[in-house]
Amino acid sequence: MSERSPAPGGLALVEALVNTLDIESGADALDTPDGRARLGITEAELSPARALRESLRATLLAHAGHPPHREVTPLGELLADAPLHVTVDPADGSAGLAPADGGPLLSRIATAVAGALVEGTWTRLKACEAATCHWAYYDRSPAGRGRWCSMQVCGARAKMRRYRAKEG
Repeated sequence: MSERSPAPGGLALVEALVNTLDIESGADALDTPDGRARLGITEAELSPARALRESLRATLLAHAGHPPHREVTPLGELLADAPLHVTVDPADGSAGLAPADGGPLLSRIATAVAGALVEGTWTRLKACEAATCHWAYYDRSPAGRGRWCSMQVCGARAKMRRYRAKEG
């Protein structure tokens, strides 16, 4: 839905997973082999991937100050099962996190969240407040108070609804 550029760093993976479902049309990219391949998951991993996606969506809604869209397993509970380890580059001593178990989706998402937390970008990844959208987007506004994935679509619709409510 969004014309915004992708989220920075590992958050692009989180954004991509959340945006596999178009709530308005019901189209789910995880239903297709190509959609699953883009995220490196198999058909057998669909159920946990969808649970993770919706838990992430609820968290991104919270980042924007909104309640969850539905009841979900808390993200912290899901990420608790993702083993990570610290890596240290012997050449320059830089440290990072990496999946300890070969990189299944849950561990890759946990790595992305941890990295974004350290970088201070985690709370800038949000979900659009429009109930028919909830698309993930990275809020680059100076004050960090963005509300919609697209001002031209979701923002315009919200403003038109408010305008019509005032007229009526």
